[in-house]
Amino acid sequence: MKEKGTKPWAGRFSETTDALVEQFSASVGFDKRLYKQDIQGSRVHARMLARIGILDDRECEQLLQALDTVAAEIDAGSFPWDSSLEDVHMNIESRLVELAGDVGKRLHTGRSRNDQVAADLRLYLREAIDRIDPLLETLQRAMVDLAEQESGTVMPGFTHLQVAQAVTFGHHMLAWFEMIFRDRERLARCRKGVNLSPLGAAALAGSSFALDREFVARELQFAAPCDNSLDAVSDRDFAIEFCAFAAILFTHLSRIAEELVLWASAQFGFIELPDRFCTGSSMMPQKKNPDVPELVRGKSGRVFASLLALLTLMKGQPLAYNKDNQEDKEALFDTVDTVLDCVTVLASLLPHVRVNREQMLAAAQQGHATATDLADYLVQKKLPFRAAHETVGRIVRHAITRNRRLEQLDLQELQAFSPLIEPDVFDVLSPEGSVRSKNTYGGTAPAQVAMQVEQARLRLKAFKAD
Repeated sequence: MKEKGTKPWAGRFSETTDALVEQFSASVGFDKRLYKQDIQGSRVHARMLARIGILDDRECEQLLQALDTVAAEIDAGSFPWDSSLEDVHMNIESRLVELAGDVGKRLHTGRSRNDQVAADLRLYLREAIDRIDPLLETLQRAMVDLAEQESGTVMPGFTHLQVAQAVTFGHHMLAWFEMIFRDRERLARCRKGVNLSPLGAAALAGSSFALDREFVARELQFAAPCDNSLDAVSDRDFAIEFCAFAAILFTHLSRIAEELVLWASAQFGFIELPDRFCTGSSMMPQKKNPDVPELVRGKSGRVFASLLALLTLMKGQPLAYNKDNQEDKEALFDTVDTVLDCVTVLASLLPHVRVNREQMLAAAQQGHATATDLADYLVQKKLPFRAAHETVGRIVRHAITRNRRLEQLDLQELQAFSPLIEPDVFDVLSPEGSVRSKNTYGGTAPAQVAMQVEQARLRLKAFKAD
Protein backbone atom coordinates (compact mmCIF):
# COMPACT_ATOMS: atom_id res chain seq x y z
CA MET A 1 0.00 0.00 0.00
CA LYS A 2 1.23 3.49 -0.84
CA GLU A 3 2.52 5.74 1.87
CA LYS A 4 0.02 8.37 3.02
CA GLY A 5 0.19 11.41 0.77
CA THR A 6 1.76 9.57 -2.18
CA LYS A 7 0.31 10.85 -5.45
CA PRO A 8 -1.55 8.34 -7.63
CA TRP A 9 0.43 9.67 -10.58
CA ALA A 10 3.86 9.52 -8.83
CA GLY A 11 5.22 6.65 -10.90
CA ARG A 12 6.36 8.94 -13.70
CA PHE A 13 8.41 11.22 -11.42
CA SER A 14 11.87 10.86 -9.92
CA GLU A 15 11.35 13.67 -7.37
CA THR A 16 8.64 14.35 -4.87
CA THR A 17 6.62 17.49 -5.36
CA ASP A 18 8.17 20.60 -3.85
CA ALA A 19 6.31 21.67 -0.71
CA LEU A 20 5.83 25.16 -2.14
CA VAL A 21 4.32 23.71 -5.32
CA GLU A 22 2.01 21.49 -3.28
CA GLN A 23 0.75 24.49 -1.36
CA PHE A 24 0.44 26.58 -4.51
CA SER A 25 -1.42 24.00 -6.57
CA ALA A 26 -3.66 22.38 -3.95
CA SER A 27 -7.37 23.00 -4.38
CA VAL A 28 -8.81 20.74 -1.70
CA GLY A 29 -9.33 23.73 0.58
CA PHE A 30 -12.18 24.90 -1.62
CA ASP A 31 -13.13 22.02 -3.92
CA LYS A 32 -13.92 19.66 -1.05
CA ARG A 33 -17.41 21.12 -1.14
CA LEU A 34 -17.86 18.89 -4.22
CA TYR A 35 -17.51 15.71 -2.17
CA LYS A 36 -21.18 14.72 -2.40
CA GLN A 37 -21.17 15.07 -6.16
CA ASP A 38 -17.84 13.26 -6.42
CA ILE A 39 -19.14 10.32 -4.41
CA GLN A 40 -22.43 10.35 -6.31
CA GLY A 41 -20.58 10.09 -9.62
CA SER A 42 -18.23 7.43 -8.27
CA ARG A 43 -21.12 5.25 -7.13
CA VAL A 44 -22.64 5.28 -10.59
CA HIS A 45 -19.25 4.77 -12.25
CA ALA A 46 -18.63 1.71 -10.05
CA ARG A 47 -22.01 0.26 -10.97
CA MET A 48 -21.31 0.91 -14.63
CA LEU A 49 -17.94 -0.87 -14.39
CA ALA A 50 -19.74 -3.86 -12.91
CA ARG A 51 -22.36 -3.64 -15.64
CA ILE A 52 -19.70 -3.99 -18.36
CA GLY A 53 -17.77 -6.70 -16.53
CA ILE A 54 -14.70 -4.79 -15.30
CA LEU A 55 -15.79 -5.27 -11.68
CA ASP A 56 -17.63 -8.27 -10.32
CA ASP A 57 -20.65 -7.85 -8.05
CA ARG A 58 -18.62 -8.40 -4.88
CA GLU A 59 -16.03 -5.77 -5.87
CA CYS A 60 -18.75 -3.30 -6.80
CA GLU A 61 -20.50 -3.77 -3.47
CA GLN A 62 -17.17 -3.39 -1.65
CA LEU A 63 -16.57 -0.09 -3.42
CA LEU A 64 -20.08 1.16 -2.75
CA GLN A 65 -19.73 0.38 0.96
CA ALA A 66 -16.36 2.13 1.07
CA LEU A 67 -17.88 5.18 -0.64
CA ASP A 68 -20.66 5.18 1.96
CA THR A 69 -18.00 5.13 4.70
CA VAL A 70 -16.16 8.06 3.11
CA ALA A 71 -19.38 10.06 2.84
CA ALA A 72 -20.21 9.35 6.49
CA GLU A 73 -16.73 10.40 7.60
CA ILE A 74 -16.94 13.67 5.69
CA ASP A 75 -20.45 14.38 6.99
CA ALA A 76 -19.23 13.70 10.54
CA GLY A 77 -16.18 15.94 10.13
CA SER A 78 -13.74 13.10 10.78
CA PHE A 79 -12.40 12.65 7.26
CA PRO A 80 -8.60 13.08 7.07
CA TRP A 81 -8.29 15.78 4.39
CA ASP A 82 -4.71 16.00 3.11
CA SER A 83 -3.59 19.00 1.05
CA SER A 84 -0.64 17.00 -0.33
CA LEU A 85 -3.24 14.97 -2.25
CA GLU A 86 -4.18 18.13 -4.14
CA ASP A 87 -7.93 17.93 -4.50
CA VAL A 88 -11.19 16.36 -3.39
CA HIS A 89 -10.95 13.57 -5.98
CA MET A 90 -7.53 12.27 -4.93
CA ASN A 91 -8.37 12.61 -1.25
CA ILE A 92 -11.44 10.42 -1.68
CA GLU A 93 -9.62 7.94 -3.90
CA SER A 94 -6.75 7.64 -1.41
CA ARG A 95 -9.18 6.92 1.40
CA LEU A 96 -10.99 4.35 -0.75
CA VAL A 97 -7.74 2.49 -1.27
CA GLU A 98 -7.19 2.49 2.49
CA LEU A 99 -10.66 1.06 3.03
CA ALA A 100 -10.97 -1.31 0.10
CA GLY A 101 -7.39 -2.16 -0.82
CA ASP A 102 -6.67 -3.00 -4.45
CA VAL A 103 -10.37 -2.84 -5.31
CA GLY A 104 -10.23 0.87 -4.50
CA LYS A 105 -7.51 1.28 -7.13
CA ARG A 106 -9.82 -0.12 -9.80
CA LEU A 107 -12.51 2.56 -9.49
CA HIS A 108 -10.63 4.99 -11.70
CA THR A 109 -10.70 2.59 -14.65
CA GLY A 110 -12.01 4.43 -17.73
CA ARG A 111 -12.10 7.71 -15.88
CA SER A 112 -9.90 10.81 -15.59
CA ARG A 113 -9.97 13.66 -13.14
CA ASN A 114 -10.77 15.75 -16.22
CA ASP A 115 -14.19 14.23 -16.88
CA GLN A 116 -14.67 13.62 -13.16
CA VAL A 117 -14.33 17.27 -12.14
CA ALA A 118 -16.45 18.39 -15.08
CA ALA A 119 -19.20 16.02 -13.94
CA ASP A 120 -18.90 17.12 -10.32
CA LEU A 121 -19.24 20.76 -11.31
CA ARG A 122 -22.28 20.06 -13.45
CA LEU A 123 -23.95 18.06 -10.68
CA TYR A 124 -23.15 20.78 -8.15
CA LEU A 125 -24.43 23.57 -10.36
CA ARG A 126 -27.59 21.69 -11.30
CA GLU A 127 -28.35 21.24 -7.62
CA ALA A 128 -27.62 24.92 -6.95
CA ILE A 129 -29.95 26.00 -9.76
CA ASP A 130 -32.69 23.80 -8.32
CA ARG A 131 -32.25 25.61 -4.98
CA ILE A 132 -32.11 29.10 -6.50
CA ASP A 133 -35.19 28.98 -8.70
CA PRO A 134 -37.72 28.37 -5.87
CA LEU A 135 -36.18 31.30 -3.98
CA LEU A 136 -36.65 33.54 -7.00
CA GLU A 137 -40.25 32.35 -7.21
CA THR A 138 -40.73 33.27 -3.53
CA LEU A 139 -39.32 36.72 -4.24
CA GLN A 140 -41.69 37.11 -7.18
CA ARG A 141 -44.67 36.07 -5.09
CA ALA A 142 -43.79 38.73 -2.53
CA MET A 143 -43.76 41.28 -5.35
CA VAL A 144 -47.11 40.10 -6.67
CA ASP A 145 -48.65 40.22 -3.18
CA LEU A 146 -47.46 43.81 -2.76
CA ALA A 147 -48.76 44.67 -6.22
CA GLU A 148 -52.18 43.34 -5.33
CA GLN A 149 -52.19 45.07 -1.95
CA GLU A 150 -51.09 48.40 -3.43
CA SER A 151 -52.79 48.26 -6.83
CA GLY A 152 -54.36 51.68 -6.30
CA THR A 153 -51.53 53.35 -4.37
CA VAL A 154 -50.42 56.40 -6.36
CA MET A 155 -46.74 57.30 -6.50
CA PRO A 156 -44.54 59.34 -8.81
CA GLY A 157 -42.85 57.57 -11.68
CA PHE A 158 -39.43 58.93 -12.49
CA THR A 159 -37.19 59.48 -15.47
CA HIS A 160 -33.76 61.02 -14.81
CA LEU A 161 -34.85 60.77 -11.15
CA GLN A 162 -37.22 63.64 -11.90
CA VAL A 163 -40.98 63.30 -11.44
CA ALA A 164 -42.32 62.17 -14.81
CA GLN A 165 -45.84 60.74 -14.53
CA ALA A 166 -48.01 59.29 -11.83
CA VAL A 167 -48.00 55.50 -11.55
CA THR A 168 -49.21 53.02 -8.98
CA PHE A 169 -46.97 51.21 -6.53
CA GLY A 170 -48.56 47.95 -7.66
CA HIS A 171 -47.50 48.71 -11.22
CA HIS A 172 -43.95 49.33 -10.02
CA MET A 173 -43.88 45.98 -8.19
CA LEU A 174 -44.96 44.23 -11.38
CA ALA A 175 -42.05 45.86 -13.22
CA TRP A 176 -39.75 44.22 -10.67
CA PHE A 177 -41.64 40.96 -11.23
CA GLU A 178 -40.92 41.09 -14.97
CA MET A 179 -37.19 41.55 -14.33
CA ILE A 180 -37.04 38.45 -12.15
CA PHE A 181 -39.22 36.47 -14.53
CA ARG A 182 -36.70 37.01 -17.31
CA ASP A 183 -33.96 35.97 -14.90
CA ARG A 184 -35.75 32.71 -14.16
CA GLU A 185 -36.17 32.04 -17.87
CA ARG A 186 -32.42 32.56 -18.32
CA LEU A 187 -31.73 30.24 -15.40
CA ALA A 188 -33.96 27.53 -16.91
CA ARG A 189 -32.05 27.77 -20.20
CA CYS A 190 -28.78 27.60 -18.26
CA ARG A 191 -29.91 24.41 -16.52
CA LYS A 192 -30.42 22.70 -19.86
CA GLY A 193 -26.82 23.48 -20.79
CA VAL A 194 -25.61 22.20 -17.43
CA ASN A 195 -27.51 18.94 -17.61
CA LEU A 196 -25.18 16.94 -19.87
CA SER A 197 -22.79 14.21 -18.73
CA PRO A 198 -19.06 14.45 -19.51
CA LEU A 199 -18.34 11.12 -17.82
CA GLY A 200 -16.77 8.65 -20.22
CA ALA A 201 -14.84 11.36 -22.05
CA ALA A 202 -11.91 10.40 -19.79
CA ALA A 203 -8.87 12.64 -20.16
CA LEU A 204 -9.83 14.03 -23.59
CA ALA A 205 -10.04 11.23 -26.19
CA GLY A 206 -12.72 8.97 -24.78
CA SER A 207 -11.94 5.47 -23.55
CA SER A 208 -10.79 2.16 -24.99
CA PHE A 209 -13.07 0.44 -22.46
CA ALA A 210 -16.65 -0.24 -23.54
CA LEU A 211 -18.06 2.31 -21.13
CA ASP A 212 -21.82 2.66 -21.00
CA ARG A 213 -22.06 6.45 -21.06
CA GLU A 214 -25.83 6.42 -21.55
CA PHE A 215 -26.29 4.36 -18.38
CA VAL A 216 -24.14 6.79 -16.37
CA ALA A 217 -25.98 9.81 -17.76
CA ARG A 218 -29.36 8.24 -17.04
CA GLU A 219 -28.46 7.20 -13.50
CA LEU A 220 -27.15 10.70 -12.70
CA GLN A 221 -30.31 12.19 -14.26
CA PHE A 222 -28.40 13.98 -16.99
CA ALA A 223 -30.34 14.54 -20.20
CA ALA A 224 -27.61 12.89 -22.31
CA PRO A 225 -23.86 12.39 -22.55
CA CYS A 226 -21.77 15.21 -24.01
CA ASP A 227 -21.23 14.52 -27.71
CA ASN A 228 -17.52 15.27 -28.04
CA SER A 229 -14.91 14.06 -25.56
CA LEU A 230 -12.52 17.00 -26.13
CA ASP A 231 -15.28 19.50 -25.56
CA ALA A 232 -16.72 17.55 -22.63
CA VAL A 233 -13.61 17.97 -20.47
CA SER A 234 -12.61 21.48 -21.60
CA ASP A 235 -16.00 23.19 -21.70
CA ARG A 236 -16.92 25.62 -18.97
CA ASP A 237 -19.64 27.44 -20.89
CA PHE A 238 -22.19 26.13 -18.43
CA ALA A 239 -20.38 27.88 -15.56
CA ILE A 240 -19.97 31.08 -17.59
CA GLU A 241 -23.65 31.03 -18.52
CA PHE A 242 -24.61 30.65 -14.88
CA CYS A 243 -22.38 33.58 -13.92
CA ALA A 244 -23.87 35.59 -16.80
CA PHE A 245 -27.35 34.80 -15.47
CA ALA A 246 -26.17 35.88 -12.01
CA ALA A 247 -24.66 39.12 -13.32
CA ILE A 248 -27.93 40.09 -15.02
CA LEU A 249 -29.89 39.02 -11.94
CA PHE A 250 -27.70 41.23 -9.78
CA THR A 251 -28.14 44.13 -12.17
CA HIS A 252 -31.83 43.78 -11.37
CA LEU A 253 -31.40 43.11 -7.65
CA SER A 254 -29.09 46.11 -7.36
CA ARG A 255 -31.65 48.37 -9.04
CA ILE A 256 -34.35 47.04 -6.71
CA ALA A 257 -32.08 47.53 -3.71
CA GLU A 258 -31.25 51.07 -4.82
CA GLU A 259 -34.93 51.95 -4.94
CA LEU A 260 -35.52 50.43 -1.51
CA VAL A 261 -32.66 52.54 -0.12
CA LEU A 262 -33.98 55.71 -1.74
CA TRP A 263 -37.58 55.08 -0.77
CA ALA A 264 -36.66 54.35 2.85
CA SER A 265 -34.74 57.64 3.18
CA ALA A 266 -36.22 60.63 5.00
CA GLN A 267 -36.07 62.59 1.76
CA PHE A 268 -38.47 60.14 0.08
CA GLY A 269 -40.26 58.46 2.99
CA PHE A 270 -42.18 56.17 0.64
CA ILE A 271 -41.59 52.99 2.67
CA GLU A 272 -40.41 51.85 6.07
CA LEU A 273 -38.20 48.81 6.43
CA PRO A 274 -38.70 46.57 9.48
CA ASP A 275 -36.22 47.22 12.30
CA ARG A 276 -34.99 43.65 12.25
CA PHE A 277 -33.64 44.15 8.72
CA CYS A 278 -31.79 47.37 9.58
CA THR A 279 -28.88 48.46 11.77
CA GLY A 280 -27.97 51.54 13.75
CA SER A 281 -24.99 53.83 14.04
CA SER A 282 -22.27 53.52 16.67
CA MET A 283 -22.24 57.32 16.96
CA MET A 284 -25.57 58.75 15.78
CA PRO A 285 -28.45 57.41 17.87
CA GLN A 286 -31.16 58.48 15.44
CA LYS A 287 -29.90 56.38 12.53
CA LYS A 288 -31.74 53.45 10.98
CA ASN A 289 -29.55 52.15 8.19
CA PRO A 290 -30.92 50.02 5.30
CA ASP A 291 -27.96 47.64 5.41
CA VAL A 292 -29.70 44.69 3.75
CA PRO A 293 -30.49 46.38 0.42
CA GLU A 294 -27.17 48.24 0.56
CA LEU A 295 -25.29 44.97 0.88
CA VAL A 296 -27.27 43.41 -1.96
CA ARG A 297 -26.41 46.43 -4.08
CA GLY A 298 -22.75 46.16 -3.09
CA LYS A 299 -22.47 42.41 -3.66
CA SER A 300 -23.26 42.91 -7.32
CA GLY A 301 -19.60 43.84 -7.75
CA ARG A 302 -18.30 40.42 -6.77
CA VAL A 303 -20.83 38.69 -9.03
CA PHE A 304 -19.82 40.82 -12.02
CA ALA A 305 -16.16 40.13 -11.21
CA SER A 306 -16.74 36.37 -11.17
CA LEU A 307 -18.20 36.48 -14.67
CA LEU A 308 -15.21 38.45 -15.92
CA ALA A 309 -12.86 36.07 -14.12
CA LEU A 310 -14.32 33.01 -15.86
CA LEU A 311 -14.33 34.67 -19.27
CA THR A 312 -10.71 35.65 -18.81
CA LEU A 313 -9.83 32.20 -17.50
CA MET A 314 -11.17 30.45 -20.59
CA LYS A 315 -10.25 32.84 -23.39
CA GLY A 316 -6.62 31.69 -23.84
CA GLN A 317 -6.87 27.96 -23.25
CA PRO A 318 -6.10 25.50 -26.04
CA LEU A 319 -8.05 22.25 -25.96
CA ALA A 320 -8.44 20.27 -23.84
CA TYR A 321 -8.04 20.49 -20.06
CA ASN A 322 -5.50 22.83 -18.46
CA LYS A 323 -4.62 23.48 -14.83
CA ASP A 324 -6.03 26.98 -15.32
CA ASN A 325 -9.45 25.42 -14.86
CA GLN A 326 -8.76 24.91 -11.18
CA GLU A 327 -9.52 28.63 -10.94
CA ASP A 328 -13.11 28.19 -12.11
CA LYS A 329 -14.38 26.85 -8.82
CA GLU A 330 -13.92 29.69 -6.34
CA ALA A 331 -15.57 32.18 -8.69
CA LEU A 332 -18.46 29.81 -9.35
CA PHE A 333 -18.87 28.81 -5.70
CA ASP A 334 -18.84 32.44 -4.56
CA THR A 335 -21.44 33.36 -7.17
CA VAL A 336 -23.74 30.53 -6.09
CA ASP A 337 -23.37 31.50 -2.42
CA THR A 338 -23.98 35.18 -3.14
CA VAL A 339 -27.08 34.50 -5.21
CA LEU A 340 -28.54 32.19 -2.56
CA ASP A 341 -27.83 34.63 0.28
CA CYS A 342 -29.12 37.76 -1.43
CA VAL A 343 -32.27 36.28 -2.94
CA THR A 344 -33.11 34.66 0.39
CA VAL A 345 -32.74 37.87 2.36
CA LEU A 346 -34.67 40.01 -0.15
CA ALA A 347 -37.48 37.45 -0.32
CA SER A 348 -37.63 37.59 3.49
CA LEU A 349 -37.57 41.38 3.63
CA LEU A 350 -40.07 42.34 0.94
CA PRO A 351 -43.28 41.01 2.56
CA HIS A 352 -42.59 43.20 5.61
CA VAL A 353 -42.07 46.51 3.80
CA ARG A 354 -44.59 49.10 5.03
CA VAL A 355 -45.87 51.44 2.32
CA ASN A 356 -46.48 55.11 3.20
CA ARG A 357 -49.37 55.82 0.84
CA GLU A 358 -49.89 59.41 1.92
CA GLN A 359 -46.26 60.33 1.33
CA MET A 360 -46.27 58.66 -2.08
CA LEU A 361 -49.39 60.56 -3.12
CA ALA A 362 -47.95 63.84 -1.86
CA ALA A 363 -44.80 63.23 -3.89
CA ALA A 364 -46.87 62.44 -6.98
CA GLN A 365 -48.54 65.82 -6.58
CA GLN A 366 -45.18 67.52 -6.95
CA GLY A 367 -43.30 68.12 -10.17
CA HIS A 368 -46.40 68.55 -12.37
CA ALA A 369 -46.66 64.84 -13.05
CA THR A 370 -49.97 65.26 -14.91
CA ALA A 371 -48.59 67.62 -17.55
CA THR A 372 -48.54 64.85 -20.15
CA ASP A 373 -52.13 64.01 -19.30
CA LEU A 374 -53.06 67.62 -19.99
CA ALA A 375 -51.28 67.46 -23.35
CA ASP A 376 -53.11 64.22 -24.19
CA TYR A 377 -56.37 65.89 -23.19
CA LEU A 378 -55.75 68.69 -25.72
CA VAL A 379 -54.83 66.16 -28.42
CA GLN A 380 -58.16 64.45 -27.82
CA LYS A 381 -59.70 67.88 -28.47
CA LYS A 382 -58.02 67.73 -31.92
CA LEU A 383 -55.02 69.94 -31.15
CA PRO A 384 -51.82 68.55 -32.77
CA PHE A 385 -49.54 66.97 -30.18
CA ARG A 386 -46.60 69.35 -30.73
CA ALA A 387 -48.93 72.32 -30.33
CA ALA A 388 -50.43 70.71 -27.22
CA HIS A 389 -46.93 70.07 -25.85
CA GLU A 390 -46.01 73.74 -26.26
CA THR A 391 -49.26 74.94 -24.73
CA VAL A 392 -48.86 72.73 -21.66
CA GLY A 393 -45.26 73.84 -21.29
CA ARG A 394 -46.48 77.43 -20.96
CA ILE A 395 -49.14 76.34 -18.47
CA VAL A 396 -46.49 74.57 -16.38
CA ARG A 397 -44.30 77.67 -16.42
CA HIS A 398 -47.30 79.72 -15.29
CA ALA A 399 -47.97 77.28 -12.42
CA ILE A 400 -44.30 77.32 -11.35
CA THR A 401 -44.19 81.12 -11.16
CA ARG A 402 -47.23 81.03 -8.90
CA ASN A 403 -46.02 78.06 -6.83
CA ARG A 404 -49.14 76.05 -7.58
CA ARG A 405 -49.87 72.58 -8.90
CA LEU A 406 -51.67 72.12 -12.20
CA GLU A 407 -54.85 70.90 -10.52
CA GLN A 408 -54.78 74.03 -8.33
CA LEU A 409 -55.15 76.33 -11.36
CA ASP A 410 -58.73 77.42 -11.96
CA LEU A 411 -60.60 76.88 -15.21
CA GLN A 412 -60.28 80.49 -16.34
CA GLU A 413 -56.49 80.39 -15.95
CA LEU A 414 -56.29 77.25 -18.01
CA GLN A 415 -58.64 78.54 -20.69
CA ALA A 416 -56.43 81.61 -21.11
CA PHE A 417 -53.88 79.23 -22.69
CA SER A 418 -56.38 77.22 -24.78
CA PRO A 419 -60.12 77.63 -25.37
CA LEU A 420 -60.30 73.87 -25.90
CA ILE A 421 -60.00 73.30 -22.16
CA GLU A 422 -63.33 72.51 -20.49
CA PRO A 423 -64.41 71.59 -16.93
CA ASP A 424 -63.74 67.90 -17.55
CA VAL A 425 -60.00 68.68 -17.63
CA PHE A 426 -59.86 68.25 -13.86
CA ASP A 427 -60.58 64.53 -14.32
CA VAL A 428 -57.01 64.07 -15.58
CA LEU A 429 -55.15 66.80 -13.66
CA SER A 430 -55.04 64.88 -10.38
CA PRO A 431 -52.56 61.99 -9.96
CA GLU A 432 -55.46 59.66 -9.14
CA GLY A 433 -57.25 60.64 -12.36
CA SER A 434 -54.03 60.31 -14.29
CA VAL A 435 -53.41 56.69 -13.28
CA ARG A 436 -57.05 55.75 -13.87
CA SER A 437 -56.74 56.99 -17.45
CA LYS A 438 -53.82 54.64 -18.24
CA ASN A 439 -56.19 51.75 -18.74
CA THR A 440 -54.49 50.03 -21.67
CA TYR A 441 -52.86 46.59 -21.48
CA GLY A 442 -49.78 46.77 -19.26
CA GLY A 443 -50.67 50.25 -18.04
CA THR A 444 -50.65 51.61 -14.52
CA ALA A 445 -54.41 51.92 -13.98
CA PRO A 446 -55.55 49.99 -10.88
CA ALA A 447 -57.84 47.86 -13.05
CA GLN A 448 -54.90 46.91 -15.26
CA VAL A 449 -52.71 46.18 -12.27
CA ALA A 450 -55.37 43.88 -10.84
CA MET A 451 -55.58 42.03 -14.15
CA GLN A 452 -51.77 41.78 -14.40
CA VAL A 453 -51.59 40.44 -10.84
CA GLU A 454 -53.94 37.64 -11.84
CA GLN A 455 -51.89 36.97 -14.97
CA ALA A 456 -48.66 36.98 -12.96
CA ARG A 457 -49.99 34.29 -10.63
CA LEU A 458 -50.99 32.16 -13.61
CA ARG A 459 -47.56 32.63 -15.20
CA LEU A 460 -45.87 31.56 -11.98
CA LYS A 461 -48.00 28.45 -11.81
CA ALA A 462 -47.34 27.58 -15.45
CA PHE A 463 -43.62 28.21 -15.12
CA LYS A 464 -43.46 25.94 -12.08
CA ALA A 465 -45.25 23.20 -13.99
CA ASP A 466 -42.82 23.28 -16.95
